[in-house]
Amino acid sequence: MIRLNGQTLVFETYPNGETRVKGEQILALARGTDGNRIALKYETDADLIKLLFVKSYLDDRGLGSATLDIYYMPYSRMDRTEGASAFTLKYTAQMINAMDFERITVVEPHSDVTLALLDRSEALYPTLELLGRVTAETGFDRAADYLFFPDAGAQKRYGQVEGFRQLVGHKERDFQTGRIQKLEVAGKVDRTGFKAIIVDDLCSYGGTFLLGAARLRELGASHIYLLVTHCENAVHQGKLPASGLIDRVFTTDTILDGPGTDFIQIYPIGGMLP
Repeated sequence: MIRLNGQTLVFETYPNGETRVKGEQILALARGTDGNRIALKYETDADLIKLLFVKSYLDDRGLGSATLDIYYMPYSRMDRTEGASAFTLKYTAQMINAMDFERITVVEPHSDVTLALLDRSEALYPTLELLGRVTAETGFDRAADYLFFPDAGAQKRYGQVEGFRQLVGHKERDFQTGRIQKLEVAGKVDRTGFKAIIVDDLCSYGGTFLLGAARLRELGASHIYLLVTHCENAVHQGKLPASGLIDRVFTTDTILDGPGTDFIQIYPIGGMLP
């Protein structure tokens, strides 16, 4: 999905699959000398082509400069290479850099590699802002309850938050299959009946969070909530909703579309952008 100055652009598709760009729509929304703001909500790779078409049209028509908001950076998990794997995050960043945006804002990048690869980029981290809302809605007690970071990467991103009791997961992964074989919880739990909020940036099928939630239940957690900025539609197909291990998921609409459900609460990201 591509938005121009707050409005979602509508594209049509020719019979052979090519994209038809409605120039009249872009002309009506362009701001000229005031500068344009484009937002990329990645749904499929076709959105990258649409982004290229819109930015190129603005440039060709002299309709002013443009900034880019990336709700979720595509291929951000492919932030390194192993063996013969392709560095697809780097290639995607090169494609976006070639469009020459004045500034790029990335919502909750998976790692620092994204910002290192994108020119004139900055990050927005709404998770810690959302944490205040989630603690209020769940009746979380900072003196008695715990934040749980499922791995060292999550602890690095969010562990600096002060005033919370924290637990950290340590995963053992089979690198041949990519599957997590075991997850242990590091940190001291001094009572049962506590609440826990699992904090991370991205949920796909939710397998890691299920393992973490199972360990937290064994340690005595009475209520477990999941807070992630990005949540893929795959979450509906995984075991997480029916597991009974996690009471509720809190996320944004950077990937998911609303409305939310009793199990998943979706906050709009639009109001959090600078």
